[in-house]
Amino acid sequence: MHFSQEDGYEATVRAVAKTRGSWFGKIHSVFRSDSLDQDTWDNVEELLISADVGVLATTRLITLLKDRIEAEGIVDSEKVLQILKQEMVNILQVSSESNRDKDMISKEVVMVVGVNGVGKTTSIAKLISIYQDHGKKILIGAADTYRAAAIDQLGIWGHRLGVDVVSHKEGSDPGAVAFDAIQAGKARGVDVVIIDTAGRLHTKNNLMEELSKVKRVLSTGHAETSIATILTIDATTGQNGLSQARAFAEKLNCNGVFLTKLDGTSKGGVVVAIAHELNIPVLYVGNGESHKDVAIFNPDTFIKALFATE
Repeated sequence: MHFSQEDGYEATVRAVAKTRGSWFGKIHSVFRSDSLDQDTWDNVEELLISADVGVLATTRLITLLKDRIEAEGIVDSEKVLQILKQEMVNILQVSSESNRDKDMISKEVVMVVGVNGVGKTTSIAKLISIYQDHGKKILIGAADTYRAAAIDQLGIWGHRLGVDVVSHKEGSDPGAVAFDAIQAGKARGVDVVIIDTAGRLHTKNNLMEELSKVKRVLSTGHAETSIATILTIDATTGQNGLSQARAFAEKLNCNGVFLTKLDGTSKGGVVVAIAHELNIPVLYVGNGESHKDVAIFNPDTFIKALFATE
């Protein structure tokens, strides 16, 4: 599942179809006006916020646009639209790493976190597909021991994708599962160990303490640079999902976001809000139920797809 640039664009176009049709397609109409008056800014603001770009990111974008218009004496509304696109790309360029996907492929341990119900298990299957495409041998640690269904689901995906799963009985210590998974990975000569975790946010303090413990276990015997924490966010939950994800981002050093179900929402502008408010890069985008339905996130490709006029 290593997408070519063209394939990645086509997958992203499909994933943001609802968002483009509902909101961003309308921005083109706004900027067809000959004048850039207050109505223009009010309309752009309304469309961006409606697409879940968020109040903070929207305010920043409009301020940047106005400042550049004044500083550069811009009167062409089409030029302003191009600047808007570029400033959105700039917000999405959270990381200075030029090839974040290549950096992730080099990781030896990947810990997947997020609120229950956001699609962590399916996202893990998609990550496995990506790693397998790079010739990596993978092992899964089922450390969400509070949900028997999570352990069973991982077992099904493991069988389907030819990946071993290390699990304990329901209610076991997640740290012990993580430890056993790391030891099994070393013994079996795997390249990557992916650890699933619980996401019971209603017990936030205990959960964060538990996740911190799991991460400490994973760091034993591994360099910090070889470990990644991926935060899974459900795009359909919009700003609510962003608020939930903030709890994880504040307590854990997350390397990036796996955004799920982007194809199921008309508010895909939340991608911009995530980058702006959490300061974490989006790495992967899920756009379907299959383990193959995933796109490696690219800011330029995403904005191009969002404003496509085909």
